[in-house]
Amino acid sequence: MERNDKHTPAQPHQMILQDRKLLELTGVSDVDSFDENAIIAYTSLGELTVRGRGLHIRRLDLESGALSLEGQVDTLTYSETARSGFFGRLLR
Repeated sequence: MERNDKHTPAQPHQMILQDRKLLELTGVSDVDSFDENAIIAYTSLGELTVRGRGLHIRRLDLESGALSLEGQVDTLTYSETARSGFFGRLLR
């Protein structure tokens, strides 16, 4: 039976931050934008913005939902914005 509860994530979401320099995420469905100061990723629990300095993506595997990044992590911010594909982004 398929659940359609908006509080139940489609993929498990986990975050491991090591020494504010290495961030490992699961439950990532897409990366919207990235540069050395900010990375915006869509997770099963909402949009996640990572801000810092010298940020770069080490590994991105959307099939498994894994994202690994390096750099100085200063802030992690979630928003409730749920992306619903191309049209969802158009209508935002």
